[in-house]
Amino acid sequence: MSGVSAQAASELRAGALRLSLRPDLGGAIAGLWFDELPVLRSTEPDGLASARAAACYPLVPYSNRLGYRRFAWKGRSYEVAANVDNEPHALHGVGWQRRWSVKQRGDTALTLEFTQGGDNHWPFAFHVEQCFELTPQALKVTLTATNIDARTAPMGLGWHPYFPKRARSRIHLEVAARWETDAAKLPVRSVAQPGIDADVAVLDFDHCFDGWRGEARLRDERLSLRLASSLERAVVYTPRDKPYFCVEPVSHVNNAIHMAEPARHGLVALAPGESLGAWMRIAVARP
Repeated sequence: MSGVSAQAASELRAGALRLSLRPDLGGAIAGLWFDELPVLRSTEPDGLASARAAACYPLVPYSNRLGYRRFAWKGRSYEVAANVDNEPHALHGVGWQRRWSVKQRGDTALTLEFTQGGDNHWPFAFHVEQCFELTPQALKVTLTATNIDARTAPMGLGWHPYFPKRARSRIHLEVAARWETDAAKLPVRSVAQPGIDADVAVLDFDHCFDGWRGEARLRDERLSLRLASSLERAVVYTPRDKPYFCVEPVSHVNNAIHMAEPARHGLVALAPGESLGAWMRIAVARP
């Protein structure tokens, strides 16, 4: 692959599925294809300029927005550096902006890792591994984060996959509640939401949903997908002016660290040496 070193780009194949990764760009998936048809918003790895434009990237140690780039934890106040231009909040953790390395590789599986030291983007040190397993029917991704700091630290996990918006793209997932947001896109109250079953074209979501049953069905005229996860919340993003939509498995409510009971909203207090894990699976078939 021209312009990208063998360490920077990695590819797995199983049957009709092809997975390309960019460890150097946030441990991101550059592309996932089924018979060369994009399953996710996909770019050949040597054409990918940033993780933000990738097919999918990991969310660690938090998902979505960290309100106004500051928080209090265990009696101490912290402030983190901006990581997205023209944005008052910090977004999506630090993993998607770090260089990962290949820890282990097999014919149809590959494990990436990186170690975060405490810095101005996140004050707590942790180590995280991301394992990709490809079969002819599905991609499974596992995240495992370990607290290597001397302090108990907040930890959240998730993924940010982008799905191509095609004619008659449709979402079905069962959830219990939707978090309404304020003008700053931060959650303010939970309202009942029995589920989503609709064409993407008529939706206008940028919300976190509680009580997700861990599976979503995504269909269009080309592919039938089943997204499953061990996580119990999902962020659904359906911008009407973009050629993609997102269904993001996440462990906690957006900005949970600012809520009165972060643990009740999914944020984990991880003691030194403890680990937190999660998985996501995307099964692919013809409709």
